[in-house]
Amino acid sequence: MQISKVEAIRISEPQWEELAWWCTAPTDVLGDRRRTLRERQSGLFNRRPDGPKDEVFAVIVRVSTTDGLHGLGCIALGSDAAAAIVERHLAPLVLGASPFDTELLWETMFRSTVNIGRRGVVLAAISGIDIAIWDILGKALGQPVYNLLGGRTRSSIRAYLSSGYAMEDLDQLAEIARRHMATGFTAMKMRFGYGPLDGRAGMRKNVDLVRTFREAVGDDVDLMGDAYMGWNRQYAIEMIRMLEDYNLAWVEEPLMPDDIDGYAAVKAASRTAIAAGEHEATRWGFRALIQSKAVDYVQFDANRVGGLTEARKIIALAAAHDLPCVPHGGNFHNAHLIMANTHMPLIEMFPTDYRDGDTFIAELFTGDPAARDGQVTLSSRPGMGVELNADVVERYKVR
Repeated sequence: MQISKVEAIRISEPQWEELAWWCTAPTDVLGDRRRTLRERQSGLFNRRPDGPKDEVFAVIVRVSTTDGLHGLGCIALGSDAAAAIVERHLAPLVLGASPFDTELLWETMFRSTVNIGRRGVVLAAISGIDIAIWDILGKALGQPVYNLLGGRTRSSIRAYLSSGYAMEDLDQLAEIARRHMATGFTAMKMRFGYGPLDGRAGMRKNVDLVRTFREAVGDDVDLMGDAYMGWNRQYAIEMIRMLEDYNLAWVEEPLMPDDIDGYAAVKAASRTAIAAGEHEATRWGFRALIQSKAVDYVQFDANRVGGLTEARKIIALAAAHDLPCVPHGGNFHNAHLIMANTHMPLIEMFPTDYRDGDTFIAELFTGDPAARDGQVTLSSRPGMGVELNADVVERYKVR
């Protein structure tokens, strides 16, 4: 069996509903916080608020073999650049190869693009191909991918609801939190709305947000907070100390991902756990993060770090340091890894009662994991257990 075809399927950006929420973001430090709501939301998904809606938002990779099998992978925050890298740089490297040669294929793709990549869009493109190859392996062997990675470690995976963006109306926010948690979740992640440019008043508003969520969900629910790289070192230290009474399970991505020394300083100064890694890549990036004692939770995403082949090395590295891994996003590529490893206690799941860039990715596939009563159960279907949702893909496919 040989790889016979590699395709990059470009998906355009849907029209999102205008929701009255936002989150801190890396661009917050660059200017006035009195931005429009759409501008705040666009900062989360790397889109211009006035940009065209036919631009590439997601990229699906489909790899086919001479035996008639095909595998699917999804690229993180897809772009036309990622699709072009798949087609022009990576596909020629894997065509004609055996899909079972996962290590050799990964090293070939990485080393052949190291001068233009090492992380970011190139690693996302490598990830999409690698995930699709693992899907093929499961189908070829008649086994779910988690059985190739170590087998089941539990009957289902505990899920946390990733929702709770910042809003001006705290009563509405509390009602949304209660409604979501009534569906059976026992853990929830909220987003901070304010950063250094908002001053002390913004810090108090962040406290109000956390208090609102804690009172809405109760003391027995694990509550996490996400700053999405919108703070700086000193602000993070002071802000986290102000939130200690609310027993956050972790504070996520308070700083830019390359400020590893800053993460170590924040972690050393905080009683609250620190989580990061969503925007890191490869075993070398996570080695620096872990050896610097910068995080308590390792949050890679398989479709950003280099796929399952590289994610396995990151998981082993975290296990060697007794650190739990809680991947960013609950899509199929992460779910199989979580199921197969004992130090991966949670899966992130997004609400289904509205549509945004996080929820849309799951719409592109049938069989993508879903939460029920706060738990995710994986099927025993061969491979990743997913297929393209033909109607949705056809509707949004860029031609």
